[in-house]
Amino acid sequence: MMKTLISLVCVLMVSLSFAVQAKPDQDKSLPPGLAKKLAKGEPLPPGWQKKLAPGQFLAEDYYRRAKVISRPATDGIITVQIEGTIIELFEHSREIVRILDGHR
Repeated sequence: MMKTLISLVCVLMVSLSFAVQAKPDQDKSLPPGLAKKLAKGEPLPPGWQKKLAPGQFLAEDYYRRAKVISRPATDGIITVQIEGTIIELFEHSREIVRILDGHR
């Protein structure tokens, strides 16, 4: 009985330690081919916006390509434009708050 209890506690502790060590997937980079195209200044492929959603993190490659439209107020949200798409995100984490289409 005691060995079973100790084993169970050890398994739970190991499981929890993996969950704590996991990093959020916030700085996902682009595939190598797309990163090369962006480095050359070529336009993003059609439909790239469909891969973005509120709560996700804007990849560094996209963020570098963005034009800042408005700086953060007290809430830390900035507005950027990437090829006609307006995105509101938290400046420091690049977490997407809202995605708007069209030009401002």
